[in-house]
Amino acid sequence: MNNPYGEDAPLVDPADFPGWIVQEDDNLLIVNKPGWLVCHPSKNGPMSSLVGVVRAYTRAEKLHLVARLDRETSGLVIFAKRPSVARKFQMAIQNRIVKKAYIALLEGELREPQHVDLPIARRKGGPVIVKSEVSYDRTSQDAVTDFVPLIAQNGYTLCRIEPVTGRKHQIRVHAEHLQHRIVGDKIYGPDETLYIEFIENGWTERLEAALPIQRQALHCYRYDFEFPEGTVSFTAPLQDDMLYFCGDHMGLDSSGLTGALDVIHPL
Repeated sequence: MNNPYGEDAPLVDPADFPGWIVQEDDNLLIVNKPGWLVCHPSKNGPMSSLVGVVRAYTRAEKLHLVARLDRETSGLVIFAKRPSVARKFQMAIQNRIVKKAYIALLEGELREPQHVDLPIARRKGGPVIVKSEVSYDRTSQDAVTDFVPLIAQNGYTLCRIEPVTGRKHQIRVHAEHLQHRIVGDKIYGPDETLYIEFIENGWTERLEAALPIQRQALHCYRYDFEFPEGTVSFTAPLQDDMLYFCGDHMGLDSSGLTGALDVIHPL
């Protein structure tokens, strides 16, 4: 169940869900979301979304999703069990007293850190209406992203990415601008019509030929909430599909990956 299947993505087996839990207590439930699952409820029933699965698991009447991820982005999703806890974490995000770190696989070998401070806006025209771009249009919003390469070899880069701002698709837009696109990205990758084909038909032979992994290789790896009373941190290990890619396409073994990912902790 690691692979996305368009609109026919598999339902979650409730027996699998406990293995996704990073941390749980009376206040929070922290989940390592796989890269084929939507966060919000869908028309296919409760087991087709992370929120639905969490509701079934907790049996809570109301849950508070602190921050969501795109369907194909894996990693940390934070649920608060009480409104006061939700407010605390949501205000931390709003007031920018939180640091986030992603791990991504990039096309090409990025050798030096890059600080990208370029505004983005929804693109006008084109077949994919949700696509954004670096733009100085009057509707553009400031966007700042730091890219720190961890390992670059065999035509790919394992990269730590730290978004300073939180614009929609920000990491993917800035990666495209750097000409180091996120591996497997259907919108910002080699041909945006792949996204339309995927939505309409799921994984096809054309997508198989064009993309070396079945979803965008982007993972929300770490949160550091810098509260006045102390920093609260969460970390989610990479999902299997990205680990397999690192081995199959980059020639990295587990020790090499562990050493590279250790660098991410001191944000």
